[in-house]
Amino acid sequence: MRMRNVNNGKMAEATPSASGEEYPWKRLNVSVQDADTLRQEAVEAHHDHLITEIETSEGPLATTLRAVYDGDEIDYFMEKLDGRIKSHDHEIERMCNYHYQGFIDSIRELQQVSGDATKLKGEIQGLNRELQTSCDPLLSAGDELVKCRKVQKNVTQAIESLSLCLPVLEMYGKLQEQMKSKRYYPALKTLEQLEHTYLPRVINHWFSQTMADAIPKLRERIKEASMTELKDFLESIRKHSAKIGEVAMRHAAEQNNMDPTIAKKKVKKRRAPAPPNPFTGEIDYEPPRPPSDGEDAEEELSAQDLVDFSPVYRCLHIYTVLGDKEKFETYYRSQRWKQARLSLQPPSNMHESIDLFKRYFHDIIGFFVVEDHILHTTQGLVTRSHMDELWEKAVEKISATLRSTSQSCKVASLMLEVKKLIVLFCHTLKGYGFSVGRLLELLLEMRDRYSEILSEQWVEVFNDIFAEDNYTPIFCDSPDDYTIITSQFPYRDKDLEQSDYPRQFPFSQFVPSIYVQVKEYINACLKFSADLHLSHTEIDDMIRKSANQLLTKTLGGCLSSLIKKPNLSLLQLIQISINMNYLEKSCEYLEEYISSITGAEKDSVHIARLHGSSMFKDARSDAEQHIYEQLNLKIDEFLDLASYDWTVQESRGQASSYLMDLVAFLQSTFMSFTNLPVFHTSWAKYVEKVAKTACMSACQHIASRLMALLQDNDIRQLSMGALQQFNLDVMQCEQFAASEPVPDSNDGTLQMAFTDLRQLLDLFINWDWSVYLADFGKQQARYLRVPRHTAISLLEKLNNADKKKNNLLQSLKKNEREKKKLIDTVLKQLKVLENGTT
Repeated sequence: MRMRNVNNGKMAEATPSASGEEYPWKRLNVSVQDADTLRQEAVEAHHDHLITEIETSEGPLATTLRAVYDGDEIDYFMEKLDGRIKSHDHEIERMCNYHYQGFIDSIRELQQVSGDATKLKGEIQGLNRELQTSCDPLLSAGDELVKCRKVQKNVTQAIESLSLCLPVLEMYGKLQEQMKSKRYYPALKTLEQLEHTYLPRVINHWFSQTMADAIPKLRERIKEASMTELKDFLESIRKHSAKIGEVAMRHAAEQNNMDPTIAKKKVKKRRAPAPPNPFTGEIDYEPPRPPSDGEDAEEELSAQDLVDFSPVYRCLHIYTVLGDKEKFETYYRSQRWKQARLSLQPPSNMHESIDLFKRYFHDIIGFFVVEDHILHTTQGLVTRSHMDELWEKAVEKISATLRSTSQSCKVASLMLEVKKLIVLFCHTLKGYGFSVGRLLELLLEMRDRYSEILSEQWVEVFNDIFAEDNYTPIFCDSPDDYTIITSQFPYRDKDLEQSDYPRQFPFSQFVPSIYVQVKEYINACLKFSADLHLSHTEIDDMIRKSANQLLTKTLGGCLSSLIKKPNLSLLQLIQISINMNYLEKSCEYLEEYISSITGAEKDSVHIARLHGSSMFKDARSDAEQHIYEQLNLKIDEFLDLASYDWTVQESRGQASSYLMDLVAFLQSTFMSFTNLPVFHTSWAKYVEKVAKTACMSACQHIASRLMALLQDNDIRQLSMGALQQFNLDVMQCEQFAASEPVPDSNDGTLQMAFTDLRQLLDLFINWDWSVYLADFGKQQARYLRVPRHTAISLLEKLNNADKKKNNLLQSLKKNEREKKKLIDTVLKQLKVLENGTT
């Protein structure tokens, strides 16, 4: 509803009037609308716009209706909407009134058309019945044709499907047959064809998916089966490795002109003994059965003949096709290294049997022969660098094993067989391209151990020779005996050769026996040098080094032990000393013998000289020294029987019995020295020199023991009668020294051994103290060899004996008192001289 603000029906005036009224404003013709009027007009215009949108819009009216309801004039809008509806209703009624007659006409025409349509329908239905009746046979034939066409189509599709499926099924059956017959590599090829060629053709069939799902499992079965075959191969190769190595070593021996039996292992085949004869009870002897043709054929087999390598090739190809070649190579190498470690592990107590050494080397060679075959028949499974690495590790282990076993070995013959086996081992592996320089160097180390074992064995040999010798010159009753000795020992003497039988050599039997055994030792050392590819000079130096070790250490030690035996007599010691002279001279012949068997030049500057001469000289000196020591020990046995009464008043008037026995023993001993059978002048002089030295040593030892007996601190008292008895014994010794017990010993040298005793006894017995004191300190003194402390000691012992005697008699004769006074005076003067000198 429109509202208008009118002041009494008039418009307000905007200007003052020109009349003379109170407000002279001019009156405007335009009326001024207030705010409510303007708002009402805007609402009407808005409602008209919304009604127009409702009438004309073909889409949703949600926005328009929301605008209606969001406003505050909804009632007014409803009034406006009702008014618009009424306006349209009136317009419709007007139009209907205008077209009503035409509508009636149309209804009448429609009713007429309906009748015609009913009639037409009846005619069409009749025609349809006639058509159905006439087409029933045709429809039946069409249905049969459709069915036949469907069957034909199905048959064609079935034939096509079967033509596609049959090859797939045939391939699958072939695969199963190959798997069953363990032909895994062809099975893998069949599996590849089935997967990539045949199965894609039948991918729409349900069984193709089943086969496709089974293919990975079949691959795993093939891998597992091939791996099982490989494990069986590894086990088989482990069993046949020793035989392969034996065959390879035997072939290498034939190629290098070595004895093939070195490599052949002794196989003892036990056979049941034949039953005894039922009538006689005896067992018939059956000769050894010759080797059969089968055994000979087995010896000629090669590694390829003994072992089937096809499992390795199949497994390698299978894993290569399946893309796991690296995995297979890693597994194969690790398993073979484990087997190598087993082969490199020596058998227990290997140092006791050559067969154990052969088995050890056969296993190692068999391992590397197999690996070499794999290297040359496959690509990448075993490489040369891998083989070299395995060989380096094996050499380290082999060297350590051989060093330890050689140290445990105690038999030289076994060491020699081991050496031959090692040489053949090196030749065998060198033929397969392996470096064997370190093993050949190891043989040089084993050579030293071989020499040590020989030396240990020769200790027993030498000791047996010494034990069997009688230490008397060799007698030859016939030319044959003489020839035997001269063939054993290089001794030539014209006088001996011209003499009649029986002939006598100056040395005992152990001289030729020792010489022969030294040559045997040299020959044994030479055997170890064979096949080592050493020069003549190297072999010569090696043998000379070993011979020096034998002479200086082994033989020298045995001689030293022999000389020190307490049960040897002086004559035996003298014979040993004589033997040393001949053995010393034989060293020149030993050097010539070494040069002859080694082929080295005798005068070469590289040749080491034998040290046997100096060793024999030392042994001779030891024997001589032992002669002197043994003689002195025998003298001590006699001197230990001495029993003096040091307080006796008068002597017995003759020498003591123990000393008489000693002199008799010495005379017989040196007489035997003189009667020794020495044919050569130089050796006669040598025996004479030894006898003189022994005699001089005996005299000096006797004088030393007698002087020690006088100076014994346990003797507190000494009488002049005891001194006189002691003087008689010394005089007996001096007579022995002057009697020339040894030829050409009458120059007074032997008597000089008793000079100290003689001067001491003369001083006391002659009581020549005035001369002693007067000549004291002079170079030409009569009693120059009498020490002051010795004189003081004996005077004190004499004084002690006089004091005891005075205490017993309680009275002294005048001469006794004067003697005691003189002793005291001499003692004082000697002590003054002693203190002054000190």
